Amino acid sequence: MAKVLVLYYSSYGHIETMANAVAEGARAAGAQVDVKRVPETVPEEIAKGAHFKLDQAAPVASIADLEHYDAIVIGTGTRFGRMSSQLAAFLDQAGGLWMRGALNGKVGAAFVSTATQHGGQETTLFSIITNLLHFGMVVVGLPYSHQGQMSVDEIVGGAPYGATTIAAGDGSRQPSEIDLAGARHQGEIVAKTAAKLFG
Repeated sequence: MAKVLVLYYSSYGHIETMANAVAEGARAAGAQVDVKRVPETVPEEIAKGAHFKLDQAAPVASIADLEHYDAIVIGTGTRFGRMSSQLAAFLDQAGGLWMRGALNGKVGAAFVSTATQHGGQETTLFSIITNLLHFGMVVVGLPYSHQGQMSVDEIVGGAPYGATTIAAGDGSRQPSEIDLAGARHQGEIVAKTAAKLFG
């Protein structure tokens, strides 16, 4: 049974919701799945003032956790077209794992949220994917077997590089069923790929 970690940072809960959908898809494909989040770096009083969602159920991950999984799926909201500083600060601590090649050959994937349809979804995905490749991981995207990403009938997330959602500038839009289906599908593909490599 493949062991999958869904690792995320979510200020307002959109990526938390997507992370749980990724985990659902991976579990449905037979994987053992943990959902963890990276530490918050914003002082608590500022986070409360900005209405961050601070009651997230997922435990906080440590860098030492990462090498114990066959696959790691990483999600974050965008910050000006790249990953959040919270996620970057966490991954920047993984130099020891990189030096030892501890993640070489493991499966990696990315998912993100932006305020707008063209607000850096693909560049934010690639800011994560770049890290995954430096760690020596085998990258899994979101192929067009998730047909929902091709819809033009409504606002939809999704790219061949990973599952996405659009939150709106005020955060009022929650992940749609198409967005969540993309996240579940990516989780399923990650789990199946890890099972083939490590099963």
